[in-house]
Formats: sequence, C-alpha cells, structure tokens
Amino acid sequence: MQIGFVGLGRMGGNMVHRIHRDSDHEAVAFDLNDEARAQAESHGAGAASTLEELVQKLDPPRAVWVMVPAGDPTEQTVTKLAELLDAGDTIIDGGNTKWTDDKRRPRRSRPAASTTSTSARAAACGASRSATA
Repeated sequence: MQIGFVGLGRMGGNMVHRIHRDSDHEAVAFDLNDEARAQAESHGAGAASTLEELVQKLDPPRAVWVMVPAGDPTEQTVTKLAELLDAGDTIIDGGNTKWTDDKRRPRRSRPAASTTSTSARAAACGASRSATA
C-alpha cells in the first residue's frame, strides 16, 4: 500500500520512519523544508517537492495523511489537495483540530476510529476527508 504524507515535523517524520521500519508500505513524503524531505528519503520514503508531485507519485486510489499545524495551515493544505485529488481518494487530517462543514470553528477531537464530516471542498472534488486523534 502507498500513502502520501504532508508535514514531516516531529510526528509526521517519525510516522514515515516507522512505516518503513515496521511494514511493507510505501510512503511518499512532502514538506516545505528540504532537510525534512531528505531525512524522510534517508528512511526509505519517496520525496516530493510540491503537492502536485506528491499526488502524481501516488497510485489511485490515493490516501494522503496531513500532519501540519492545526487551523489555517491544515485548511489550506486540505483545500489544495482537494483540487488535486480524484473521486475515491482520501485526505486524512492527522491534527487535533477538526473542522465542521457548517461553521469554520474547531471542535473537540473524536476518538481515532471516528471520522468527521466530509470537508465541503474535498466533497466537491469527490475526495473524502477523515480525521484521527
């Protein structure tokens, strides 16, 4: 299985490392920081220098895990990914802040097995959005 990762900070970078260390899954990673991408590559991940390149490197149906700071950075990333992904692709919001479709304000996280409502922008392109705690 392939999974895309956006955000290679402490949590995202360690997740990519553990995926390659502990499984047969393939990760393709994107971060704005060149050093973070190089670190992910040193652990066996593929690297992408743009979100467009990340999407191109993943085979459909795609799953992209977003591990960027909650709030505006997450919303901007999900919005951009929704424009790039196809119906049947999934955006996984790994942050602790979830967004409702009717009100643009954070609400409490649900347990990891739950999912939030689909983002209006993600739904418009057919991509689904789930959330983890």
